Amino acid sequence: MIPDTPASLHVQRWLDTMVIAHNFCPFARYVREHNQIRYAECTSADMADALTALQDECDLLDNDPAIATTLLILPSGWDQFDDFLLLIDMAQQCIDHWDYSGIYQLATFHPDYLFAGEDPQSASHYTNRSPHPVLHIIREKDITAALAHYDDPHAIPDTNIANAQAIGCPHLAAQLAACKA
Repeated sequence: MIPDTPASLHVQRWLDTMVIAHNFCPFARYVREHNQIRYAECTSADMADALTALQDECDLLDNDPAIATTLLILPSGWDQFDDFLLLIDMAQQCIDHWDYSGIYQLATFHPDYLFAGEDPQSASHYTNRSPHPVLHIIREKDITAALAHYDDPHAIPDTNIANAQAIGCPHLAAQLAACKA
């Protein structure tokens, strides 16, 4: 399920060396080890094309229960974080419009991800930084099932922030850069 493109390989490397290795997502290891992640790419910088790709991936998830989640990689044209934020807003509106609210949830990642209200130099941003912009489509029923077996799901973001701060920006920045090497 992994396209043989540089961007897809970069994202796979990021998933392994950052997300899973630092346990930023405690549920990622299982779907990775069971080959249940679909890596898809939309190389267009056009908003309509990106949203069409998102809808296509949601439709594919509807029809293939073997895929647990999709990482829709956007390697071209979404480098500016503000532009990506506009795409995220439109993508969420489309999820609602397509009646996928409650079925799919979006998580988002970007090379320059910044949490609102956080110090721009905070290591916390690296929990959502990726080598390329990514729309992560997650089945809500899978999230609910996974959280039922997790002791304190509300602590995940705070734990991630503490882990990122302990690792530090220089190391995380080097790791992220290495994903594209």
